[in-house]
Amino acid sequence: MANRHLSRSIVLQTLFEWDFNESKENSEEILNRDIEEFGPGLDDTPFMADLLSGVIKKRAILDEVIEKAAPDWPLDKISIVDRNILRIGLFELLFGDRSQVPPKVAINEAIELAKSFGGDKSSRFVNGVLGGVYKEIGEPGKDEVGKKKKFETDPAKFPIEKKAGAVVYAKNEDKIYFAFVHDVFGYWTLSKSGLKENEKEEEATIRAIKEEMGIDIKIKELLGRNEYIASHPEKGKIRKQVAFFLAESKYESLTLEKDNGGLDGVEWFPIEEVPSLKIYDNMIPLLTKAIEILTK
Repeated sequence: MANRHLSRSIVLQTLFEWDFNESKENSEEILNRDIEEFGPGLDDTPFMADLLSGVIKKRAILDEVIEKAAPDWPLDKISIVDRNILRIGLFELLFGDRSQVPPKVAINEAIELAKSFGGDKSSRFVNGVLGGVYKEIGEPGKDEVGKKKKFETDPAKFPIEKKAGAVVYAKNEDKIYFAFVHDVFGYWTLSKSGLKENEKEEEATIRAIKEEMGIDIKIKELLGRNEYIASHPEKGKIRKQVAFFLAESKYESLTLEKDNGGLDGVEWFPIEEVPSLKIYDNMIPLLTKAIEILTK
């Protein structure tokens, strides 16, 4: 199944560049470049092309709706990111195929884009605008409960998906370095992978690092376990449990695999640069513990 969230993220990047350059560059050329950069191997080009062309063709109508739905915010005062997230969400909400993208999915996807790429208040702003439009058009699909899949609502009964990853370090000339992968949302993060059948956590970690970074590692110790709830369009809510290990490697060249599902970079950083990196909050305790262990 294509990663539609990643596809929308790439369309957003394309619209950002197209809007920033005041439409001087061909949008299809930008899209092809962004797919190559942010989604190599992603087999969803027709969806992205249709979404991009649809937003651009309907831009005048979409902008008029935004102006009416957010009268206190002139269009040129809305950030480029936020207004293009709104354009994507509104296009899917008003002109999309509701059998493929139900209205609430269109709204939720736009909110997730705002959380990933917008400012601190972007998701609330996007939710308010799209939610208002949704109510204005009569909340289509609201009463189609019987046609929707019913998912488990008790967290204790959510299916569990186990993953494993590592804080990878190496020593070179008396300095400690950490290896990170960079995702398309702009964060430096840790490599991880789902466990295959009958695979141990340590085995999955070694495989994940080899597949994503191209290096061999030696597991030193367990750093901790993270758990979070994720939503899946077919499976509903899933409890994702991730074990993270401290792992040592040689200080050698890193190689990012091309078919990487949303990663666009890999790099070593000296220990003193780690605090300045843009990383996810749930990674901070793991990195803090790893640094404490290695600097004793």
